[in-house]
Order: sequence, then structure tokens, then C-alpha cells
Amino acid sequence: MIRLALTDLDDTLIPFGAPCASHDAIRAIRAMLAAGLRFGPMTGRIPVAMSWMFSGHQECYATGGFVNGQMIYVDGELVRTVTMPGELIDRAAQIAASVPGAALAVFDVHHEKGVDCVGVSRDQMSLWGSTFHQVRSIIPHATAPSYVKANIHFAGSREELVALRDRLREEIPDLDFVLPSQTMPIVDIQPKGWSKGEAVKVLADEAGLALDEIAVFGDSENDLSMIRAVPNSVAVQNAGREVLEAARWHIGDVREDAVPNALFDIADAAQRGRMPAFMRRS
Repeated sequence: MIRLALTDLDDTLIPFGAPCASHDAIRAIRAMLAAGLRFGPMTGRIPVAMSWMFSGHQECYATGGFVNGQMIYVDGELVRTVTMPGELIDRAAQIAASVPGAALAVFDVHHEKGVDCVGVSRDQMSLWGSTFHQVRSIIPHATAPSYVKANIHFAGSREELVALRDRLREEIPDLDFVLPSQTMPIVDIQPKGWSKGEAVKVLADEAGLALDEIAVFGDSENDLSMIRAVPNSVAVQNAGREVLEAARWHIGDVREDAVPNALFDIADAAQRGRMPAFMRRS
């Protein structure tokens, strides 16, 4: 029986461009909680962004992994924070600044608009257009000893974005670089060896669950580690090829509320003491 569902947000639970989780998504999460189950986002976004993403319904994000699993909450309590060395983030910032249309942002994870761009000019930032509007200031270097969240925004083609990710992987092997979305032109930066997959295992331990009691939902490269971490992994139809190939189960498109429908299925199945219908198909 599935006792915990963890889902990516952008392009998995929430369609790209949607203002927040749908009414049906919130209803589905509440149905899971009412059935005595757990639910949590497993997202690259910071915890303070959850309020608007779930229209203020705190029960929807009391448990979960944020910043790609670098901040883990269980029942509203922060149980793990994983950071990255500031000197490595600064090195990535200088590489990004050398690529037209690219710039690295570091985040104050306690304030949604606490975002600083590193090593770029105002003219370089203008290339982003409206893709990133929360910049608080521009700083020449990332000087903090450590950071929880940093990513690179890019105004260019998908092929150029992939090339930038690959260059960063080669030149800074002590960090991990992943693409968090099929649509947003962003490279997420992660601590080496830490990912959503590791966060799922921590959550399982904290909640006293076996990995086969957890279902995970994803669509993009930064979801692969958790897709591979549990037996009951689920890809939405709009997922990237690698995620589709790695996931055990497949459901509909994010624009069809496929994940909320699956959550309703999980809640109903738990009350009947069986696996959800979408996991019983051949």
C-alpha cells in the first residue's frame, strides 16, 4: 500500500504558467491526508514559495523536500539542510557570466525575493527578459561560506542550455548540475552526491516507511534520482525521455491533472487496503 506520495511541482503537479496548484490538486492532497496518508512536494523551489503555490494551504507542504531535497521537512519541522561551498558557487557564477545570456543567482531561502545575481551586468541581465524578475541586487562574487540554493538562468536555445550544463559538469566536478524543467531555461546546482533521491530516503527513515510504500512523481532530469530510488516511480506523459524510460508507472499529462487523479486513486486504494488502480495495470 502507498502511504506517502512525493511529487515534483513544475510541469508535474502544476502546469508551466499556471498560477498555483489547481483546486482538484488541493482536494486530492486533502483526500490523502484524510485517509491517514502523507503527501509532500519534492521540488527545486524554496519552502517560502509554497504558500502561493498551494494557495496558503499549509497542510499541503508540511512534509516534503525543497531545493531539490536540500531542505527536508517532516510535519512542519526542518530535519535536514544540505549546503554547497561558496567558492564552488562563485566559480560556477564566473563561468556562467562568460556565456552570453547566462547568469547565476543565489537565494536567501527564507525570503522568496531574496535573490542576488553574481558576476553579471545589467545589460547581461536584460537578455533574460521576464524569465526572472525577483532579483534583489547584483554582486560581483558569491562570498558566503556556503549556499543552499543557486541556479543559472539562460536566454538561449535548449541545445545551448544543455551545452552549458555539460561544461559546468566538466569544469566543476565537485558539484552536480541538472535541468529541472522541460520548459524553463534553468540549470539547477546541487551538492555532489545529494539529490531528490537521497532526500526520499531521509523522508522514509523519518516517517518510518519502507521505500515500496512511497510513490514519487516527476518529469525532468532533476527528478531522475528519486524516480530511480523507489519501486513505485511515476512519470507524467509530458516527462523527458530519460524519466519516461526510468519510471515504472506512467500517467497522463500535467495539463490533464494527471497527478491529482493519481492521488485520489491512492487515497481510495488505501481505504480499500490495496494498490492504486494505475499501479495494477499491465
